[in-house]
Order: sequence, then structure tokens, then C-alpha cells
Amino acid sequence: MDAISEQRSIWRTLFVGAVAVAVAVAFADSSIVALALPELYGTFDTSIEGVAWVVTSYNLALAVGALALVPVVHRVRARVTLAVGALAFLGASIACALSGSLAALVVARSAQGLGGALLLAGSLPVLGALAGSTARAVAIWTMAGTLGVAIGPALGGALTQAFDWRAIFVAQAPVAALALLAAIGPDVPVLLEEGWTAALRRTMPGNLGLALVSGALVGTLFLGVLLVIDVFGNPPLGGALIVSVIPAAALLSRPLAAELSSGVAVVAGALLLSAGLVGLALLPSSALGYAVASFALCGFGLGLSVPGLTHAALDAHGGIGRAGGGMGRVATLTVGVRHVGLVVALVVVAPVLARDLQGAAEVAKLNGAAVVIDGRIPATTKIPLALDIRDAIDRAPRGEVPDLVAPFEASGAGADPEVRAVRDDLLAAVEIALTRGFRTAFLFCAALAALALVPMLRRRWVG
Repeated sequence: MDAISEQRSIWRTLFVGAVAVAVAVAFADSSIVALALPELYGTFDTSIEGVAWVVTSYNLALAVGALALVPVVHRVRARVTLAVGALAFLGASIACALSGSLAALVVARSAQGLGGALLLAGSLPVLGALAGSTARAVAIWTMAGTLGVAIGPALGGALTQAFDWRAIFVAQAPVAALALLAAIGPDVPVLLEEGWTAALRRTMPGNLGLALVSGALVGTLFLGVLLVIDVFGNPPLGGALIVSVIPAAALLSRPLAAELSSGVAVVAGALLLSAGLVGLALLPSSALGYAVASFALCGFGLGLSVPGLTHAALDAHGGIGRAGGGMGRVATLTVGVRHVGLVVALVVVAPVLARDLQGAAEVAKLNGAAVVIDGRIPATTKIPLALDIRDAIDRAPRGEVPDLVAPFEASGAGADPEVRAVRDDLLAAVEIALTRGFRTAFLFCAALAALALVPMLRRRWVG
């Protein structure tokens, strides 16, 4: 009997791990393609608004799907919800990898978001049955989600560098398959919860705070990644190494979070996240030290604020365990609300960024002309070079960083040190102008993090 019990315990642990990894990937998919966006530009010949839909479509479908499930999810066995979600996520991941056009990829990402909504809705009750404790299930689910969101861009960047953007979705298929296998574990009975209205009131401050913090994270996981790759010129793997400071800082924050009360940790985390985004808004061009420090502040703020907010949104101490099937219902509401925050921020930020980068391109054009005119190169080289630079800027799609290296190569930068010096000065001037083009969008996201303090403070947490 002891051997059988030990074997069951091992299987339960493996199933818990499989579900936790699937939860992490479903949350990571909110931003996992961020470092692949420049490659998607080239593949599908699109713009910032167009390629942003690869991110937005997943989050929008997940938000709508989760909110649509809230009224009914407690009436369906969680194991079935998890299995259907994992199967849909698996099929949609394969469809994403095989997409031959931007429209096909957006449709597949939408289907993946719907699968993610089902997977996340069923995962928390199943984790509760597997772990044997609601509190432990909430802790596992929360940590998996937090790390998934933080590590998504770095993981996607590493896969893109090693293979290409399609590898991001190929790698997700076996994770969904493992979650599907985990759905054969212990079942969770259908129990109609009591006091749903009261639970909704208790969880509303946490959910609103999560929505605002999730919107703020667009600055870190979308804007920050575009800045590091598109403007600073880092390859996907280099960008992955830079943004990997986010999950590293989130992990480092855990001991401090354990020592602080929930309210203090959440408020401090939101303030640090806002400060990190302000730091990114005020970057003096490609100063990687400043960028890494700002990303670290964002990651530390993420690690402090999101776990406490998620526990509050899940009503971890207010009765979801006693509510039986209500655990899935509350979790589904939380998933929907936090992704609404992401979608709203993306919808606002993408056109703002495209507009500001267009203005920055005009500034860059003027700065570039001044640099070329002042350069110590013959007039016979300056004039055609200036015209080529102007054409390169004009040809760049709206919101995309122009390629200014080619005109200098055509003018002999490889052999002429003076032409190379002008090229370097020009690239620095353009980089400064384009970096400032991100300022408004970063500050908007910083404001969202600061606004998250309102529902947190109104809740009047005392510990």
C-alpha cells in the first residue's frame, strides 16, 4: 500500500508540474512574441499597428473568452474545461507555426487565446484537487502566472534567435499536450458556490488593480522590447538577455514580498513598476545600463505586486475553497479582467507609438541632414548620401525604424574612416530621436501603474 501511495504521490506531483507549466505558458503568450516582432515585420511586410495584432488578438480572445465563461464555468467539470482548453491551445499553437500570412497568424492567435481562457479557467480547480489544498493551488497558480508573464519575452527571443519566430509556437505544443494528460488526474466535482455577489465585491479591488498593472506591463513587455530590438539594434538573443532581468528581479523580490504585508508589497510593487517605466521613458538613447536598471525596477515591482493582487482577486482568504466550484469562476473572472487591462493598453499604445515614431523620424531626418552637412567628407559624397538617407527614411513603413546603414555602405563607409565617423554620428542622433519617440507611450503605462494604487488603497489592506 505504501508503494502504491508513493507512486500516486509522484504522479500527482508530475501532474501539478504539467498544469503549472501550462499555466505559465498561457500567461507568457500575452507577450512571448514581443522579441519576434521585428522578424514578423520582415516576414509579413506590416507596420507596428499590424504586427501589434499578433499580441492583441491573443489577449483580446483570452479576455473575451474568460469573461464569457464566468457565468457557466462553475457548472462544468474543471477537468473537462482544462482538457478542452489544452486541446484547443495545442491545435492553435500548431496553426500559428504554420501560418503563411499575418491574417492567418492573427486568426490562429485568437483561437489560441480562446484555448488559453479554457485552460486557465479549469487549471486552478484541478490544481486544488491535485495539490490537496486550495491555498497551495492558489500559490502555485499565482507563481506560475507571474513568472510566465515575466519570462515570456526572453523565452520567445531565445527561440527566435536559435530558430525563427515559428519555433515559439512549436515549443508550446508539447506543453499543451502535457496539460491534456494532466486532465486525466483527480476530478473536481461540480459545486454551485454560495455568496457569489459578496465574493465579487471582495475581489473587485484586486481585479481592478491587476487590470491596471497588466496594462502597465505593456510598457515593459511590448514597448521595452521594441526599443531594445528595433532602436538599439540588438538581435533577439541579445534582447532576450537584456529583458531576462525582468524575471530575475521578480524572483529576487520573493523573499522581501514574504516579509511584507500584502498591502505594503502591492503598493511598493506598483510604485517600483511605475518608476521603472518612467526610467524607460527618460532613457538617454541606448544606454544599456539605464535600460537594465529600469527593467530591473519593473521586474521587482512585478514580483511584489502581482502575487498579492492575484491572491486578493482570487479571494484566497475569503472563501473560494469553501465555495467549491467557485474557485474556477473567480479565477476565470480574474483572467478575463487582467487581460482586458492588457488589451486596452495595447489598443491605446500601438497607435500612439506609431504616431510618435513618425514624428521622431522627421526629427531624425533633420538631425541626419545636419550631421551629414557638418561631416568632414567631400561635397560630392555628401549630396548623394543625404538624398539616399532621406529616401531610406521615406521608404520605411509607418512606425518602423529605417535602415540607415545601407546608404553609408554604398558611399564607402567600409573603406573610408571619415564616412564611418559620419555614419556613427548619424546613427547616434537618430537613435536619440527615436528613443524619445517612445516617451509618451512609456509615461502612459507608468500612469496606469500609479493608478493601480487607487483600488489597492481603497481596499485598505492591513496585512
